[in-house]
Amino acid sequence: MDAGRMTYTIECEQDATGRWLAEVLELPGVLVYGESAEEVVNKVQAQALRAVATLIEHCPNAPVLVNVSFAFA
Repeated sequence: MDAGRMTYTIECEQDATGRWLAEVLELPGVLVYGESAEEVVNKVQAQALRAVATLIEHCPNAPVLVNVSFAFA
């Protein structure tokens, strides 16, 4: 893996009540619920990007340039 490349896996599923859940497996706590698969995927990506931005901002060894991508589990 390149020093600045970050690939995150999204897991998306519908629960028994019909509510959708999406999480980013590599980022604990990045989890959202919503009414549709599209909604939760959009929201979880935004939440993950905020978490990654915080990590980059506060990590002294963060690469100068990063490449973030998402993939489905």
